[in-house]
Amino acid sequence: MVLRPPVEPMLAKALERLPPASALPGGLVLQPKFDGYRTLVFTPWPGPGPVLIQSRRGHLIQGRFPDLAAAAEVLPAGWVLDGEVVVWAGEELSFESLQRRASAGGRTAARLAEALPAHFIAFDVLQADGVELLRRPYAERRATLEELFAGHGLAAPWTLCPETYDLATAQEWLTSWTRVPGVEGLVVKGRRQRYLPGARGWYKIRRRDTAEGVVGAVTGSLRRPQTLLLGRYDHERVLRLVARSTLLHPDAVREVGTRLTAARPGHPWEGTRFTTSWGSRTPLEVVLVEPDLVAEMDVDTAQGHGVWRHPARFARLRGDMAPDEVTGFDEGPGPGEGTEPGEG
Repeated sequence: MVLRPPVEPMLAKALERLPPASALPGGLVLQPKFDGYRTLVFTPWPGPGPVLIQSRRGHLIQGRFPDLAAAAEVLPAGWVLDGEVVVWAGEELSFESLQRRASAGGRTAARLAEALPAHFIAFDVLQADGVELLRRPYAERRATLEELFAGHGLAAPWTLCPETYDLATAQEWLTSWTRVPGVEGLVVKGRRQRYLPGARGWYKIRRRDTAEGVVGAVTGSLRRPQTLLLGRYDHERVLRLVARSTLLHPDAVREVGTRLTAARPGHPWEGTRFTTSWGSRTPLEVVLVEPDLVAEMDVDTAQGHGVWRHPARFARLRGDMAPDEVTGFDEGPGPGEGTEPGEG
């Protein structure tokens, strides 16, 4: 069967630490997890035709990445590659630039392709020369992908995703590589694993940091807060939203609920419209509180414009810390805020 879009990509479920070698068939294969746009690239088969680029949700987006579609003309016919589209900004990956690329079309897409060229990090292959490979073990699919890169001398914008079987090497990647914006953690696969479209058969481990934020609002109520909205002050002393927490555990509800004070007139977030998640337009009902509490949170590395895109985990209140001692908006993690990678 020849694969045609839409094809659901195989997904990963989150873990806190590296799993044992027996967790997946054939032992573990570990790859860096890049903060890009998950995509599938289809080269035409049979006969001539356009290159198709499919998003994770099944949309065709080659019109938004005309540079990548043009570069795919060097690939042989009948291939389907799985990977991440990324945009480099100097020595860092820029998710903001990638968003601009992903939302633009027509002349704007062509202009941005010149200014912000896309790159594709390939980590799997679903089809080669018109032959579907979903039932082949991962190690065989990887060998096929490596032969493609070596045999065709593929270079930028094509990159073969690094991988290792060594847990110590992977732990080093988790500790050091994730300091580069755009590298979030690790993806763990099984050497003998088949490709299961739509299934969460892989694992992912994100590097997590500790950071502080000023509690500026909550969902729920003052006495029974459900989640926290956390801010940091910018250089003009404006409190900027940087994170929203996950649901608080009952002990945290009691701890925080006894300390919250209703906001007085002139709260910095008066009139602000909040949404349910990063990039969403769905409104979120919140209760403003006096910004006099500092919360320590457990966050991953995915940020955009100084805001953590994924919900943060509440760790504790910092009674020893005043709001004006919190790291300023978009100033980085700040002194004393450390890394807590998953461990094998």
